[in-house]
Amino acid sequence: MYKILRFITLALLIVICASHSFGNKPTKIVILVGDDLTSTKRTVRGAKKVIQIEHPNAEFATHIINISETNKSALIDTINIEAPSLILTIGSSPTQFAKDNFKNTPIIFSSVKYPVLSGFVNSIKYPGKNITGASINIPTDVQFEKFKEIIPNLKKIGVLYTENTEPLIPQAKIIAEELGLELVALKVTNERDLPKMLDSLASNVQGIWSVADHNLFKPKSTRYILINTLRKRIPFMGFSKYVVESGALFALDFDYKAVGLQAGSIVNKVLSGENPANISVTTADVIWFHYNEKTAERIKITIPPELAAVAKEVYR
Repeated sequence: MYKILRFITLALLIVICASHSFGNKPTKIVILVGDDLTSTKRTVRGAKKVIQIEHPNAEFATHIINISETNKSALIDTINIEAPSLILTIGSSPTQFAKDNFKNTPIIFSSVKYPVLSGFVNSIKYPGKNITGASINIPTDVQFEKFKEIIPNLKKIGVLYTENTEPLIPQAKIIAEELGLELVALKVTNERDLPKMLDSLASNVQGIWSVADHNLFKPKSTRYILINTLRKRIPFMGFSKYVVESGALFALDFDYKAVGLQAGSIVNKVLSGENPANISVTTADVIWFHYNEKTAERIKITIPPELAAVAKEVYR
């Protein structure tokens, strides 16, 4: 009788321990990346740093997205088996992959430009569905204010855009007006129209702003814009430090690790029970100033000392 009671007691303990273990299963996070570049690694490190503060026992599984359909199918199966609490994506391609294939798993993206235009979220404030994240957008008002610091007499600012970035223009015009500026926006529908459009802007504005539009800024057209703004001595604000390196006067850029920190904070909110649909998409909060000293000299522009002193990179 004693042996039977002991057996029953042991069996109950096993059941209780098993139930306790299943009730406290570890937090699993799948990280999807598109490459192994330093920028991607910095973003991942930033996110992990924040997540591990609140979830020290979190388990991470990182996968690189491969364009092969066979590999994609295998990866979908692998992630389904891993059954993550959520998916963290770095960049647009991994985010698109996650959005297309995991409708019922929370998705937190990072390092994504224009998430609304890309179709990832419904709006910045109310993303909707199962996805939100940390964008690399730099607020338009911050960009315009920096332009005004460099060009104190700035009244009219120009921009070229295509159908791809057209939805950005109405809000940018409102922001410009609030800052005492007029935004002259010209739509480029054909590459052959670029010279005429650029000439029109150059004769009508004191500076040209740019948006990251892959339909417009192809290697040939980018080179044309840079050469001709230089010739016409029109200050041109690039959309990244790489454009500044090629000849734009200046640009504002973001810090990848800081974007990762933002994404990690959003991950923690979701793991605490918040709905991704109700968590606003963040914009870059650590912003770096880059300028081209040679360009500044050629177009007779003096970068204010306070900006030159804090420049992240100066191209000469």
